[in-house]
This record gives sequence, structure tokens and C-alpha cells, in this order.
Amino acid sequence: MNNPMSGPMQEQQMMLNEFMDSCPFKVVTSGVMGFAFGGIFGIFMSSIDFHSTSQMLDKPMREQLRLMRKDMYKRMTGSARTFGPIGAIYSGTECVVESYRAKTDIWNSVTAGCLTGGTLALRAGPTAAVGGCVSFAAFSAAIDWYMKEREVD
Repeated sequence: MNNPMSGPMQEQQMMLNEFMDSCPFKVVTSGVMGFAFGGIFGIFMSSIDFHSTSQMLDKPMREQLRLMRKDMYKRMTGSARTFGPIGAIYSGTECVVESYRAKTDIWNSVTAGCLTGGTLALRAGPTAAVGGCVSFAAFSAAIDWYMKEREVD
């Protein structure tokens, strides 16, 4: 029998797998996905904010729609600009840690979470950096544990 994935096809598949496993690809993909998720999250949060909607009840419908569109756009871009870099920083850190340790386990997520959380909170001082490290590491561990548990089922 002939193997359909022999020769040039197999080589191209291996090159594609190597490219998709590379740190730059993971960072860009996570940044783009974080940006998209942040945009969706911003639109959702804008739609349930009663403070901004209660102030518009006495305005004409056209003005209300214009103000809601402006508010949604502002929140969407703000959340996207927050989630995008967080995803890229976390993914890049995890990839570097995993490459350095040459292991794939939960400690890569915990270390990347700690470094990411600590870096994001660094401007607020050392106490905030430690808190960011601990909380982001715990969140990363919980997500990683949950995802690993789901694979077993």
C-alpha cells in the first residue's frame, strides 16, 4: 500500500506543525484571540451596564442609539486592548518556560501565570505584584487542571 502522506506532503506537514508549535505563532495567535475575546466581552459588558442606559431614557431614540454605539465601541476597544496583550504575554511566557524546562505539565501554566500577573501588577508596587502573581498563577492552575480533567472524560 502507498502511504498518502509520504515524501513532500509529509515534509510540508512536519514544517507546518513546527511553525504552529513555535513561540511566535502562539504569541500572535493568543494576542489576536485575546483581542477578539476582549472585544466581545466589551460589547457584552456595555449591553448590561444599567448606569449608562438609565441616563439616556429621556433622550430621543436616535440620540440614544448614537450614544449606545459610542459606548459599545469605547468598551469594546478598551477590553480588546486589555485582553490582547494579556493573552500574548501569557502565551509567550508559557512557551518560553516550556521550552526552557523541556516538559509539558501544570507548572508551566503556574509559572507563566505568576510571571504574567506579577508583570501586569508591577506598576502598583511590590505587594500588588505578589498578589497578581499568586492570583494569576492560581487561576492558571485551576484552568489547566480543569482542562486536563476534561480530557480524561
